[in-house]
Parts: sequence; structure tokens; C-alpha cells
Amino acid sequence: MAIPQSFIQELLARADVVEIVGRYVQLKKGGANFMGLCPFHGEKSPSFTVSPSKQFYHCFGCGKNGNAIGFLMEHAGMTFIEAVKDLASQFGMVVPEEDSSPQDQARAKAQRQKQNTLTSVLEKACDAYKRGLKESPRAIEYLKGRGLSGEVAKQFGLGYAPQGWRNLASIFAAYDDPLLVESGLVLLHESEAGAEEKRYDRFRDRVMFPIRNIKGECVGFGGRVLGDEKPKYLNSPETPVFSKGRELYGLFEARAALREYGYALVTEGYMDVVALAQLGFPNTVATLGTACTHDHIQKLFRFTDSVVFSFDGDAAGRRAARKALDAALPFATDVRSIKFLFLSAEHDPDSFIRTYGQHAFADHVLNAVPLSRFLVESVQQGCDLGTAEGRARMCSNAKPLWSPLPEGALKLQLLGELAHKVQLSSAELSALWATGSSPTPPRGSALAEVTITSANTTASSTMAPGDMGARQPRVWLPKDEWLQQARQRNRGASRHEASEGWGAGSAFGARARRTPATVLQLDRRPDIAARILLHHSGLWDTLSSEDHGLLCALPAPHGELFIWLEGLLHEHGPLSLGAITEQVPGLACEDLVLRLVGNAGSYTVPWSDAGLELRDLLNRMLLDSLDTHMRVLAADPANMLQLRQLMDRKKQLQQILQQSLSAR
Repeated sequence: MAIPQSFIQELLARADVVEIVGRYVQLKKGGANFMGLCPFHGEKSPSFTVSPSKQFYHCFGCGKNGNAIGFLMEHAGMTFIEAVKDLASQFGMVVPEEDSSPQDQARAKAQRQKQNTLTSVLEKACDAYKRGLKESPRAIEYLKGRGLSGEVAKQFGLGYAPQGWRNLASIFAAYDDPLLVESGLVLLHESEAGAEEKRYDRFRDRVMFPIRNIKGECVGFGGRVLGDEKPKYLNSPETPVFSKGRELYGLFEARAALREYGYALVTEGYMDVVALAQLGFPNTVATLGTACTHDHIQKLFRFTDSVVFSFDGDAAGRRAARKALDAALPFATDVRSIKFLFLSAEHDPDSFIRTYGQHAFADHVLNAVPLSRFLVESVQQGCDLGTAEGRARMCSNAKPLWSPLPEGALKLQLLGELAHKVQLSSAELSALWATGSSPTPPRGSALAEVTITSANTTASSTMAPGDMGARQPRVWLPKDEWLQQARQRNRGASRHEASEGWGAGSAFGARARRTPATVLQLDRRPDIAARILLHHSGLWDTLSSEDHGLLCALPAPHGELFIWLEGLLHEHGPLSLGAITEQVPGLACEDLVLRLVGNAGSYTVPWSDAGLELRDLLNRMLLDSLDTHMRVLAADPANMLQLRQLMDRKKQLQQILQQSLSAR
């Protein structure tokens, strides 16, 4: 679903971010802004500010930031579209859909109505199961025997489906309602022609675990037998409102704890989640009888930048961990932490804590295996590195795991570590993996493809000097050498307009051609940061919340550009420059974008170098921002604790910048 940008701008113009945030956070006026305790992390001194003039919130403690839509996404865990719809409903606005026919809109409306109806049916069943638990001493004794308290059972809405085939018939007057089958509560046994169909409850004599989506709606159930019968666990089937590959058990209940504890602990079962919540780890969630998926991990990273997967130490646990590794690789940016915790075969997290205590388990979590180490261990398994054949096999194993990693320092370091293991240089391994693949240079590698730029031509393959028309084999050079040659070539090179989305047929490109074709002198840090992110929008996901807050809090028009860009990328993912500029006409920041990319063809910095340049730039901007905030805090002695925290952060940034300078 594509929502017109004009509607989003109108929606934000109507919404007051102070009012929206004020419904969840107690705010007090402080100068031109409002202050309060941050809802995204625990703190005693307010560092959370809301600006009525900029219609923007920002926390100087954890870095969370955004507009009214962003707040709903962060606080309630909504997607961009869900947040827009929720906010629009508060103002009686109907969300339009671009490029959709009336028939498509009617179908979408019918689908939403069906989903609302199904969740209502499931909620009614959930209430019935909770009453069933209160009326079943046998089920209560089972839960007590597992060490669960009535308080945690109430928190997770646990229930009990009684014995018998048609108990739900006393809850739903129309037991033959197709919605009961579609919701997964009732099974329909197709009989022979002319015979009466048989209907009966799916869940019978089981402890019931309601599965809630991120909005708190019941979308399905997990049921566990009280004895040792098979199957031990039974889940709701796939329905229009429930997909095992998208939902995580306990995520709704764990939202606040994820922010407070700073990480998500992913386990394999319902009972692990409930038991760990009672034993001091309320930041626990579980997959629903299926391998961890991209959707699961993407959902988790909307709440935290750190995930720890907990698995049994047996072969099955290792296989499950490997599947989680495959799903996690595209999300392993430099600002995120992904780890793997393996317990001994005789323990699950619940039994381990009851045997050894909370502190012992917390130590295990702290010392969990980082993704980088688990990746290396996985690819060298079964490979004899003492032989050329074994090292070659490891090369083959490593490529499909290394390739999906996002560009950045982690990917570069792993390239070096893997290369060392197989006794090759980073350049040799990168070139080996590039052989027979796409002609695009391997991102983040220590090699770069030579690109010759003349007044009228940009050669996408290497050309011999003096023969701009003759294609030569591609030459891969060490990055430092490539950069040096590129700088020498570009000193005298004229600029051109050839770039994706900027051809003669592009309306935006025609407007850009009216801009004088001169080299842009971008001497302001916000300008440079904006141009980098417009050309390499995928870098936005590599930045931390602190970076996002810094950029979005900039004065107009830069702040407006970054706020708009954040929403666009959240909805569509990384986009090309052409795709971004197609959305720009009519925005308040249109003139800024025209100025920054009017000479699109002059920007030829590769992804990895652009990322390093952006990181260095943002660190300097963060230092300036910290200095400003520290001057404000220094006026009040009550802010000394927060001031010391900011001073520590400043020292950390200064050390990073010094190391960066030393490495050049």
C-alpha cells in the first residue's frame, strides 16, 4: 500500500506531537520545549524533549527521535502504515491509496473488516479459556507444578480448554459459523456426499497460551497438554490474522522490558517465555514452532538493537541456531548486536535458572557467542584447514553467509578473518568470490573497480587511457590506490548528468538540468550528510538511533528532509536516487534536494567509502550537539549525573575520531 506524501504531510500538520506524546508521557514545559522521562529507557532525570515548533521528539539519553507517526511506531510497535492509519483515525481522516482502483480499495476494506471480525471471535474464545482455567483445579495444579504464579498467568492471559468435543458451542450461539473454522478454533470434518458435516473444537484439555500481535489483539493460540500425550504443543493454523512466520509469542508483553533491558532473548517455547518473565527475564519472546524468519528479526529490531538467541546445545539446537543465523545476516549492521546462547543438552532456560539462579543465566547471556564467531565456526565445520582442499571448501561455505551481510565494518572485518583462515589476502578472497558473479564490485571489499570519467562518458568497465571506446578486462585494485587514481582523474573531469532516474525522459531530471552544471561546493556538514544518504539510502539502516535523532532534529530544511527520508525508507526500504527524487516534487525540502543532487553524475563515491565519510561526519556533528546540550545542563546542579554521562559519551567520540585520523 502506497500512501501519498501529500496526505502524510497534511496529517502531520494536523497532529500535535506534544498532544500525541503527552497521552503516554507526563510532560512539563521547559523553555520553548516540553520535557519528560523517556518512555523508551529507564531514567530518573528527564532527557526526553518534545518540540512544538519543530513537531519533533528527541531523547538525549537513548537517541530515540521522530515525529508523531514515529512516536506511535516506536512506542506501540506499529508499522509505518499502521501508525498513519491510527493517527488519521484520531482526526477523522480517510487514508487514501495511490494507484489503486475502486475494486482494490473495496477488497482491502473487506479484508480489514474480516480481520477485525476474526480477532473479535478469538478474543471471545480467549475470555472463555481464561474462565476455564479458574474452574479447573487440575490445570491450576499443573501450572503451579511448573512454578508459575497466578500473577504471571494473568499477565499472559493463560487459560484452559476443557475436555470435550464441542465446548465452544456454549460460547458461540452459532457453532456452525464459518468464522469459527476460519479462525482455527473449530475443525470441520468433510463427510461423504449427503452426510452431515462434523464440527469439533481444535483445542481440548490443554493449557492455552493466547498469541497476541503487537497491538495486543489475540490472533491465535498455542495449547499444551497437561500430561505426555502427543502432540505436546498444538498451534493455531495459518489464518488471515495469524502467521507463524511473522508473530512472536510474548512480544506484546515484552515491549517495555526490551527497551529497559536493552536486548531481546529469543527462546523456542511458550513455557520458556512465561517462566523466564517470572524469573527476572521479562524481555523474552519465542518463535511459534517454526524457524526464526526475516520477519521475526525485523520485528525485534523495531524495539531493540540487540538480540540473543537461546538454543539447546544438542544437534537440533545447533540446526535451529544455523537457521536463525541465516535469517539474521541481512540485519547484522555495525550498530546492532546478534548473539547465540547454547545451554547444555539437559537444560532449557527455565530449568537452568531454577538450578543455577538468575545471575548464572545472566552471565551466560553476557558471554553468548557473537554472530561473527558463530558464522566462522559454522563455515569451517567439517573442513580440514590443514589442506588446500579443506580451505577451498571453507571458502565455498563462507560466501553465501558473508554476502548477505550489510556493508560496513563488520563485513570488512569478517572478510579479513575468513581470508586469514583460508590463507588468502582479503583482496584475493574478494576477487575469487567476484569471479563469475555480477560485474558490480563486491561491496565493502578492499578492492574497487576502476571507473574512468571523461567529459561525456562514464565507463562502467575499465578502459585503457587514450582509448575511451575500447572495453578492456575489468581490473581490481586495492581501494587506496583506486581512490588516489580517482581523485587525480576527477580534478580535471567535467561533470555530466548520466545517473539513474535523471535521463532526458525524467521530469525531475529536466528541472535539474536548469541548475548550472558546476561542481557543488558542499561545505556544510548537513549538506554533505544529506547528499551521501540520498545517493546511498541503504546507509540509513546502518545508523544508530542517536544518529537518526541528530539528523532529524536539524533545523529546516535539513531536518524536514531527514524526517521525510526516514518515513520513506521505513515504508519502502532502501531506494535508488531516481526512486527517491520521483517523490520529491511538492515537498518543502524540494529546493534543498535540487541543490544537493542537481549534478548527480558528479557523485561517484563507492558505498563503503561513503559510509566511512558519513560516520566520521556524524561523529563530529554529535560532538557539536553534545557540547550544546552540556552547556544547557551545566546551568542546573541537579543535572550532574546526566552531564557526566554526556561527558563520557564525548570522550568516547573523541577517541573514535582520533583513531580514525591515525588510521588514515
